[in-house]
Amino acid sequence: MADFIQKANVKRSVRDLTTPIPDVATLNTLVQGAIDTNAFQCVDFTRAGVTVPGMTRGTESYAVKVIYEDGNAKNVGNTSAKAKTVAGLNAAATAILADNALSAAIGGTALRDVQNENYSVSVKCHDPNGEDYMVTFTRKNITVSTYEDNAIVARVNTWANTKPALA
Repeated sequence: MADFIQKANVKRSVRDLTTPIPDVATLNTLVQGAIDTNAFQCVDFTRAGVTVPGMTRGTESYAVKVIYEDGNAKNVGNTSAKAKTVAGLNAAATAILADNALSAAIGGTALRDVQNENYSVSVKCHDPNGEDYMVTFTRKNITVSTYEDNAIVARVNTWANTKPALA
């Protein structure tokens, strides 16, 4: 009978943020800025004869939250929707807020609850040493995962230290 043998020592590091990222625009700006400037010094590579960018967006998830308040500003209901893109999040928010039939059914005025929305964006990175790893951004933390070389998390940490929203 064959046994599993460990071939790598992959790690996961989390940076918890003191203050949550305030909104989807701030998160999107941070992620796109990291990609545009190649903040983690990733390198393009070739797979099956095709050049693959060293940094690319991976999985994205955005959840809009809407609460309903009555005439006394009392919370009488809520709803949420998930989207795969920022555009989808904003379109869903607009549609929910404009849905008068839903507001009437719940019995309140629809208000976007941005402080309780959830966002997550994973960035795929290819390190010069050949490792592939992920950096996942949420409102409350940043996670570097599936890396072996500690220099990778050190580069991400150095970049994060320059971003006030990531304190």
